[in-house]
Amino acid sequence: MVGNFKNAGQTWRREDKWVNAHDCPSQAVGKAIPYGVYEIQANVGMVHVGISHDTAEFAVESMTKWWKSVGRIHYGRSKRLLICADSGGSHGSRARVWKVALQQFSDTFHLKVTVLHYPPGTRKWNKIEHKMCSFISMNWKGEPLVSYEAVVNLISTTTTKSGVKVVAELDQNTDETGIKISDKPMDALHLRYHKKHPAWNYTVSPRRPKRI
Repeated sequence: MVGNFKNAGQTWRREDKWVNAHDCPSQAVGKAIPYGVYEIQANVGMVHVGISHDTAEFAVESMTKWWKSVGRIHYGRSKRLLICADSGGSHGSRARVWKVALQQFSDTFHLKVTVLHYPPGTRKWNKIEHKMCSFISMNWKGEPLVSYEAVVNLISTTTTKSGVKVVAELDQNTDETGIKISDKPMDALHLRYHKKHPAWNYTVSPRRPKRI
């Protein structure tokens, strides 16, 4: 919740800061939905801050922005992309909308996308949790998230001893919820489930040849 509300943790300041003890929706500016992409090799993270809902399309849009602004600059010749993701939420291993949106991403950038989901209950194994997200939480502890600008700035100023860099941007688009995907669009996907743990591991390939 974005507004003058209490944020867990302590921080030093010259003057007292008075905040509301409870998150009252009527007093909120809105809600912030951060979705992060962390690149292990470069030690760089990008956080996409939404204002409506955490949906599969929002998750893939975050990946799209990362690829356009960071990924293809460093790996423009790559033909494959490996994603390590949690098992639940908007990018859950069973979410049909997630797989359809991934197919569109694969078609658009002509990338073969392999997704490896962490088993349920093991999200803390994901490196993004203890390499980036935990430090964002430490950076804004005790700081009221009074505005979207404050949220973006606090994420962007996150640093660690290992030199992680985090870029954040605000997405003011509205994401639709409750989208249902029938069997027909699923059958049209170029989706291959791996032999080992197929429920969690699969690869999406482009459906059309790359234009020259």
